[in-house]
Amino acid sequence: MTTLNALPLLAAGTWTIDPVHSSVGFSVRHLMVSKVRGEFTDFSGAIVVAEDGTPSVSAEIAVDSIDTRNDQRDAHIRSADFFDAEKFPQATFVSTSVDADGDDYVVHGDFTLKGVTRPVDLKLEFNGVNPGMGQGPVAGFEASTVLNRKDFGIDIEMPLETGGTVVGDKITITLEIEAVQSGA
Repeated sequence: MTTLNALPLLAAGTWTIDPVHSSVGFSVRHLMVSKVRGEFTDFSGAIVVAEDGTPSVSAEIAVDSIDTRNDQRDAHIRSADFFDAEKFPQATFVSTSVDADGDDYVVHGDFTLKGVTRPVDLKLEFNGVNPGMGQGPVAGFEASTVLNRKDFGIDIEMPLETGGTVVGDKITITLEIEAVQSGA
């Protein structure tokens, strides 16, 4: 792979994530046979594009904003068994580099969750730029990655009598991002 030095049509400057038109979702295996899906409703971030076209990404997620459409489950996930949201209220991502991958990209970075930082690769699709609706140019992105919860100290085991566990180890994170160019 070659280091990316420009996303086509993404002008230099700061592109702020618009949380109203973006989502941070996830899915995880449940009872070995289905998936639970959820989202985080409180997040922020920015893509900064240098004059030479090199992008950098930073983002924060308030882990207590988890919503799986089940209040009891959400409270358990916020607890020390999972996120320990009182002690570790935010998850963060800071990119270290971006590589072209065919027509798409891979954003390499450091993801911190529950006080543990690990390298993470986000598969990124750049959906282009639109002039926007009076707030400045808007860029769209879709990204995903798969994390192992145990890599971040979320190692609760809830075994099933028939084998396996209530909650799977692999978590698929899916981002739908719309970003507005600041000061445009």
